[in-house]
Amino acid sequence: MTSTPLMPKATAVWLVDNTALSFEQIAAFCKLHPLEVKAIADGEAAQGIKGLDPLQTGQLTREEIDKAEADPKHHLKLAERKVRVPEARRRGPRYTPVSRRQDRPNAILWLVRNHPEVKDSQIMRLVGTTKPTIQAIRERTHWNAANLSPMDPVTLGLCSQIELDLEVEKAAKNAPRPPVEEAGSTLLSVEETVAPPVRDADVFAKSDRPSEPDPEEEVYDPDQVFAKLKTLKGSDKEVEDANEEETLEEETSEVEASEVEASGEVETSGEESDNGAEEEASSGEESPSEESDDDRKPE
Repeated sequence: MTSTPLMPKATAVWLVDNTALSFEQIAAFCKLHPLEVKAIADGEAAQGIKGLDPLQTGQLTREEIDKAEADPKHHLKLAERKVRVPEARRRGPRYTPVSRRQDRPNAILWLVRNHPEVKDSQIMRLVGTTKPTIQAIRERTHWNAANLSPMDPVTLGLCSQIELDLEVEKAAKNAPRPPVEEAGSTLLSVEETVAPPVRDADVFAKSDRPSEPDPEEEVYDPDQVFAKLKTLKGSDKEVEDANEEETLEEETSEVEASEVEASGEVETSGEESDNGAEEEASSGEESPSEESDDDRKPE
């Protein structure tokens, strides 16, 4: 709520004509200069303006005027309005003070991370930036991207919480809804929940009744069943016989392999003994020749 009264010059005209307030008090209340109020009192300014009674509009009370007339240092205060007048919305880009312009990239990064559904046009209205800057921050190509840290634009003073909430609500309404997942387990139907409980007597009565044969059930012949069992037993015996034959063949092959290895070892040992005997015979023949040569040498 603004502290300026409606139609300040008309209110000043009425206060000058109908009260004993000083020029400074009227100027402070109507947000005018004291010389301008003096010009109104002298008839040099606001000659064609009709005075507006602040008592009728509910901007002042008689007690407040009497208190100000009694104390020249008292400043008039607007009475609480019963009807809230909305503030005029300004058009055009939002003005950001020079001292806070360096915080805009941090606010943009916060909005991009925490509210990705918000459009670029909404961010431009909230923070007062440009679309290329938003795109650069979103793609991490901003010249100062390494030093940016997400910060709430409300705490930075770039926008109010009401404005931020309104933009987020608009973005949430326009955002596409996620696909509805298939429902899992559901509640029982009304017939199942309202149905009367089954008594034990009814259960036993149903069990005592002879069960009627189901026409769809198959009728088995005992001869066919026993014939199938015999064939199954015969097939089992054949499988066992085949397994026994395979084990016998494996055992015989292992025995033959061991016999072949043993015969090979015997042959190699015989050859080694023959070679040893030949070497001994050759060494015995060479030894007397050496002695004869030594005997022939002169002493």
